[in-house]
Amino acid sequence: GRALLVLLLSATVSLLGGLIFGYELGIISGALLQLQIDFHLSCFKQEVLVSALLIGALLASLVGGILIDCHGRRRAILVSNLVLLVGSLILTLARSFIGLVIGRMTVGFAISVSSMACCIYVSEMVAAHQRGLLVSLYEVGITIGILLSYALNYIFADVDEGWRYMFGLAIAPTAMQFLSILFLPVNPVKLSSWDSDCQKGLIQLQDTEDRVAAKREPYKEKHYSFLDLFRTRDNMRRRTLVGLGLVLFQQFTGQPNVLGYASKIFHSVGFQSSSSAILASVGLGAIKVVATLVAMAFADKAGRRVLLMAGCVVMAISVTTIGLTSRIAPLAMARDCKAATDPNAFHSLTQHPLTPVSSHPTVSPILPALGAGKSQAGPGFAATRSLTKAFASTQSREVVPDSSLAQKRGLVGQAKEETVGSAGPPFGGAPWAEHTVLNWITLLSMMAFVSAFSVGFGPMTWLVLSEIYPAGIRGRAFAFCNSFNWAANLLISLSFLDLIDAIGFSWMFLLYGLMGVMAVIFIYLFVPETKGQSLEEIDQQFSRKR
Repeated sequence: GRALLVLLLSATVSLLGGLIFGYELGIISGALLQLQIDFHLSCFKQEVLVSALLIGALLASLVGGILIDCHGRRRAILVSNLVLLVGSLILTLARSFIGLVIGRMTVGFAISVSSMACCIYVSEMVAAHQRGLLVSLYEVGITIGILLSYALNYIFADVDEGWRYMFGLAIAPTAMQFLSILFLPVNPVKLSSWDSDCQKGLIQLQDTEDRVAAKREPYKEKHYSFLDLFRTRDNMRRRTLVGLGLVLFQQFTGQPNVLGYASKIFHSVGFQSSSSAILASVGLGAIKVVATLVAMAFADKAGRRVLLMAGCVVMAISVTTIGLTSRIAPLAMARDCKAATDPNAFHSLTQHPLTPVSSHPTVSPILPALGAGKSQAGPGFAATRSLTKAFASTQSREVVPDSSLAQKRGLVGQAKEETVGSAGPPFGGAPWAEHTVLNWITLLSMMAFVSAFSVGFGPMTWLVLSEIYPAGIRGRAFAFCNSFNWAANLLISLSFLDLIDAIGFSWMFLLYGLMGVMAVIFIYLFVPETKGQSLEEIDQQFSRKR
């Protein structure tokens, strides 16, 4: 009975941790629509507010590892919950732009520490054959959190100062997680029971040689310094290579940006007007949830390596297909940011939100995330903005060629009139209007990409990272890899437009396809299979094999 309670509470902590992470990533987009009016935010201030969470998360990944290793996983989660409550209160009660930025940075710091501590704590808490399931549950939480933020963006879009409710509601799951973890044990690593489990044959080692060696050398927890990550001691350098390789390939296969073109592709196959943004956001969000549930079910059966390699192969094929079809039926792209204070600033060439140019004036395109954190494909920071626009008809941000129309659209809240007034052919002048079959192929490729990411790189990267390091340095090693994840995400999001300008959209996607192939080779050569093994066995396996 007690074991079942621990299992259920571990699952709750994992799911709520992910849910809070996804919710905080997604909610800013809908809130920003109201904030830019209430606080008269310029494009630059919008960028600062959106990236504040990323900066907080990056800081946390630099210092959070020390907190997790020195003060324990459970305490780190409790502290991150308290910090998150403070951040949410600052945001809810904010009266100035500076207050909002401080609140978002505080929240970013908290969710980054929580994300690392949750994955490690749960992986140490549960039996080897359940670890894949319960750590993957974190990723399921992220996808549900993003969908929840879409729904709440919609509900509060027309409420006066609705953004205060959007930020404030994060307090509920945070309090629930805080209470759940109070009932869990302080130190999850039960080193003494491991050897007896092996002798009883409860834990099946991979081969007889490993089993003999494991019985010969009883497991002792060792102490490591941070620099040991780069030394040959216990093969730590190879573990660091595996960890960094996974987080960098997770980003360089294009996941922060591919979803930026979702509404463009939905629109090209005939989904008109704002339905395009709704379908792109909710439809792909739902596909992510289903695919992550599949990964959760198979993580302990098929194994981490198999899911990672299969996901990478499908991702590489998908982005290559999008690259090839866009050579025949090109998608026009442009940069776009519009400040509420300057109604005619339609085409500010800033780096933050990039928007596919729309041939149909009422399409609300999805904005790709500036650093959609951790493993989120696109709906992260800015993507939800389009959904809120579509639902709430609050504002139009499209590049509009007709200046008189642009004047009419300057004021906020006139999208309903625009929808009625925007007559004209649905694909007027669009170069890809006649390529219906290719457009559907592109759409299916995008769905395949999202599914493959959510089965492979999405959950498996964090599962493998929580397994391959020794207990004494697990927190710092995880945080070190996580900091590269945030930094790579930021780099890709900021350089994406310049790369498209330099080499073109289709070549960019073909490059992502090449990175996918390289990722498959990397996983095949360097990433070991860890399913069904205790954390101590994985550690000993790494220590022995040079």
